[in-house]
Amino acid sequence: MSEHSLEPVLTRIADALDRLAPRPVVQHGLKGADAYVWHSDPERLEAVLDVSRIDLNLLQGIEQQTKTLYDNTKRFAKGLPANNALLWGARGTGKSSLIKAVHARCNEEDGADLALVEIHREDIPTLPQLLQVLKGAGRRCLLFCDDLSFEVEDTTFKSLKAVLEGGIEGRPENIIFYATSNRRHLMPRDMIENERSSAIHTAETVEEKVSLSDRFGLWLGFHPVKQDTYFNIIEGYAAAFDLDIDKETLRAEALEWSMTRGSRSGRVAWQFIQDLAGRMGRRIS
Repeated sequence: MSEHSLEPVLTRIADALDRLAPRPVVQHGLKGADAYVWHSDPERLEAVLDVSRIDLNLLQGIEQQTKTLYDNTKRFAKGLPANNALLWGARGTGKSSLIKAVHARCNEEDGADLALVEIHREDIPTLPQLLQVLKGAGRRCLLFCDDLSFEVEDTTFKSLKAVLEGGIEGRPENIIFYATSNRRHLMPRDMIENERSSAIHTAETVEEKVSLSDRFGLWLGFHPVKQDTYFNIIEGYAAAFDLDIDKETLRAEALEWSMTRGSRSGRVAWQFIQDLAGRMGRRIS
């Protein structure tokens, strides 16, 4: 075979090898921003210069959860031992808002230099690659995954278990992992019950699936707010954003808003405040 006829064959082989080779991860020094989002295709960190978050003082009805998470985060920022945290419970009760607010408080008032790095649920399989990037970044990182949960056929949880604590290397010293979920064990309740009823060794099967949540040293529960707490949240927002409206009218409108939504929560309160500010011609940030 001549050299000329071999060239296209060798080119195709080289192209095939390039496709099989893993894409190089773009290294990022985590400089110039306090928050980043991890993207898996291609693998890269994107700086977020304007984080959508609420001031810690405006998060009401979750005082104990706030103190616990803030103390844990502050210890981590100082290089002291701290735990991974799972914030679980009802929708819209302030789980992700608390993580972002605590991160801001530690940096702004405590002089910390924490980077907040968000990884999306669908990108969890690339978590080992992200950890390698963050490990060499020279900065302490609060790794955050919102709405983390797993379905029946999902095996991603096995790799996450190893990353959290179970691997040979363990969690890098400069990284802490916070996750939010509507499920205490990150698994659907009917999935756990089905395993109990159908497995030969029920205890072992269930343990395999629910033990992931045990990798989090902190469990913080969030529950639907009572009406008085809901009103306190509304009034706190109104005062913070200088919305001039009398208390009785504010409460009446807020109550009607929650009834149309069928729930009371911090998220519902924030949505009402946005509607109220819009009707009053006021900008809020």
